[in-house]
Order: sequence, then C-alpha cells, then structure tokens
Amino acid sequence: MANMAQAIRMALHYAETHLGVTDIFGEDVGAPLGGVFTCTQGLKTTWNSPLDERGIIGAAMGIAMGGGRPVAEIQFCDYVYNTIDLLKLAGNTCWSSNGDWNLPMVVRTPVGSGIRGSIYHSHSFDATMTHIPGWKVVMPSNPLDAYGLLISACKEQNPVMYLEPKALLRVKGEERIPGEPDDDRTLSKLIDAPLGDRSQWKPQWPEALEAFAVPIGKGKLVREGHQVTVVSYGRTLPLCARAAATLADEGISVEVIDLRSLWPYDWDMMKASIQKTGRVLFVNEDTEVTNFGEHLVRRTVDELFYSLLAPPRLLAGKFVPGIGLADTLEMASVPQQNDITTALRALAGEQP
Repeated sequence: MANMAQAIRMALHYAETHLGVTDIFGEDVGAPLGGVFTCTQGLKTTWNSPLDERGIIGAAMGIAMGGGRPVAEIQFCDYVYNTIDLLKLAGNTCWSSNGDWNLPMVVRTPVGSGIRGSIYHSHSFDATMTHIPGWKVVMPSNPLDAYGLLISACKEQNPVMYLEPKALLRVKGEERIPGEPDDDRTLSKLIDAPLGDRSQWKPQWPEALEAFAVPIGKGKLVREGHQVTVVSYGRTLPLCARAAATLADEGISVEVIDLRSLWPYDWDMMKASIQKTGRVLFVNEDTEVTNFGEHLVRRTVDELFYSLLAPPRLLAGKFVPGIGLADTLEMASVPQQNDITTALRALAGEQP
C-alpha cells in the first residue's frame, strides 16, 4: 500500500496530467529535492520558489487570476501565519466580485506534531484556517483519502487549503488507491527518487491511476457504535480508532467519524450519530482555546441539546505557545491514544 506522501504525489501527477494543474511550486518543491517530505518528486510542473511565504501565496493568486491552476506549498504551516491577510483576500475574491472572478488554487501545507519538530515545525492550522471564509479546508487521515481529497481540491474553482498531517506522511494505508500497483516495492521503484544523484532519474507513473475523488464536505464512518461518538480528523483520527478498539474489549461501544473536510463539514453524519449515542467527544491537536472543535460543541448544544445524555466534550492540544522538543513535552502537549481512551471511557460512563 502507498503511504500518504506517495498518495499525494500520485494525485498531483494525475492532476497535472488530466485536471489542468499548471504550476506546483514552493520552497524545495522542484528538483532535486521534490519537497522536504518527497511529496512532489518527479512531477513535470514543479518549480522552486524563494523562501518567501507571502510571495508563494501571492504568486498562486496571480497565476489563478491569470487563468492557471496552481498548487502552492507552504513547507510547514508554522510559516503560513504571515500570509493571513493574503489568504483572506483569496477567500473573498469570488464573493467580492459577485462571482465574476474565480480563484482555482490549492495550498498544501504539513501540519501538527509527531516528528519532534519543536516550536517551529509542530503547529496546527485548522482552527485559524476555519476562521477564514471563502476557502474549503480538508485534512486526510490515510493515503486513500489523501489522494481522493487532493483530486477533488484540484477540480475546485475557488481556493482549497489542503492540510497534511506530517506524522502520517510515512504511514501506509489499509486500502489501495485505484490504479496503484499491487506490490509496494514495485511502487517505490516506480515513483520514489533514489538517494544521491537524481539528475538522470525519471519516475514511471502507474498508467492505471484513476480520478478517484473524495467529495469535499463528506465525512467517513470509520467504526459503528451506540454508546458514544468520537469525531476527529488528521493525526488524531487513527488514535481515536485504536482507542475505540481498546474500549470494545471493555464492553464500551464507540462510533468513530473521520470528518475529512473541516469546511464544509458533514453535519448530517455527526448529527445522526450524536442523536443515536447521546454522547460526543471532539478530538484534534490544535490549541484548545478558540478551537474548531469548540464550534462543533456549540452547534451540538444549540441543535441537539435534548438528544444529549452527557455534555459534549473537546479533547485538544494544550494552550501553550509551542510544542516542546523533548518527547515527554510533545506527548504532553497534544492528545495521545491514552488521553482519548480515558476521555471516552469517562464520557461513556456519564448519565443524565
């Protein structure tokens, strides 16, 4: 099975070949590196930008306004914060022009903890990004969804922020991408650049790749349950699934929802699940104050109050300025599997 970095690379290849993507660019995105996480190795429309995040976003906007279809990369989301005003402009372009101007651009950026990146390479961006209207925002938790969400993003006529959980970029999937070779080693030989001199290397893309698309705004029911619902995305989603499996051995039935799209999001799926279980825990690793999960808690209370058997809960990152370098500090700063298991166990035990 492909890992998430390979899935992103194959989706970008499909997009530049079949979906009209004209420019894939950012810091170290082009040859010889092909991205710090190798997500852009071997692609034909890549080029290297200066170390200038504002320039990257501004160039993407200009290319899109000029009739192109760019996919820009901010190398780590920690450095996208100085582009907020440009992201707001990109988000309001279609609205403020009364629909006369579309902006078909995708911005990719790795997010979150999990690589011991310390204070400059471990931030999250989902809470901030969902505060900017006019963008669609997605975050996959597995390679198949990474491929499908990126295919959908590259078809959109207005901006999409594609958040890549960096802790999962090297994790292989459990479902094969349509058109992916059956043998993992074959895939690696075809599309992974060799170490050392790459000047003569060219990828051999799988010819059977398909336009498999995950609809933006549609969640995924990962595990059915009837006592408590847990809603997550990105790095914490697999932790929630494993916590649910652990609690099943204790007789606690947990329903797991992968949100996949943060805007628009699948409220209908969440609503049906919460009405069934009466209890819900929202989990992500962004800081807990003004967290995206707080919005979901508020909407749950507003619309589903009389269906609840317990108050809705949020488990998120600690409200600290950054993620510590030491393993113990990183583990303590953001939710881990044991934290999720403990929170779900306690919530399942709450009674009206």
